[in-house]
Amino acid sequence: MPFWRALAARAGGPVLELGCGTGRIALPLGRAGAHVVGIDRSEPMLARARQRVRRAKLQARIHLIRGDIRHLPFAERFPLVMAPYGILQSLLRERDLTQTLEAVRDVLEPGGTFGMELVADLPSWSEYRKRVSLTGWRRGAGSAHVTLVETVRQDTARKLTIFDQEFTERRGRTRRTHQFSLAFRTLSVPQMARRLEKSGFAISAVLGDYKGRAWDARADVWIILARRA
Repeated sequence: MPFWRALAARAGGPVLELGCGTGRIALPLGRAGAHVVGIDRSEPMLARARQRVRRAKLQARIHLIRGDIRHLPFAERFPLVMAPYGILQSLLRERDLTQTLEAVRDVLEPGGTFGMELVADLPSWSEYRKRVSLTGWRRGAGSAHVTLVETVRQDTARKLTIFDQEFTERRGRTRRTHQFSLAFRTLSVPQMARRLEKSGFAISAVLGDYKGRAWDARADVWIILARRA
């Protein structure tokens, strides 16, 4: 979070966050004084984010919009556009990624920064089945015992990494299970950099951690900062 806060502070203007979800990043930025516009296509996630914004009394700093990141509905320009952890890799078709990059370019101020984070090491992520990734008690209101069982599949033909997840909540004798899948394109940093350059960006930094260390293929964090050329 300090990394994105520092980027927002240097931008000196409103920040656009792609795939803002429930406000995991937008709220801390708003609390730090940034003005954030968040866009997401999920109405349930935006409803949760709006509830959190009201509770934090940040309506003057955080504006949430339901929309499609391939066709950004903004006339204004932003000095900073953010695409945090893996959001661009959730665009599974090449044309969707191309449209999104071009849309970002069009709403970015000349010289403005586009910051994105990729899920590290997806191309070599090991496959496994039915692994317990999380288990324990969720405390507070509505406390429950929760378990997350995960299967990872590599679709090499489509160049996708797929996480099949089974999330179970248990309260006394009541048990609820949610099953869902998350798919990410297995794009490397050089592959994404080439797509950015083709869409009219100049790469300004490629980072391997949140403190500014240079990236290499073994880094745990994959961040690309680009400017509108």
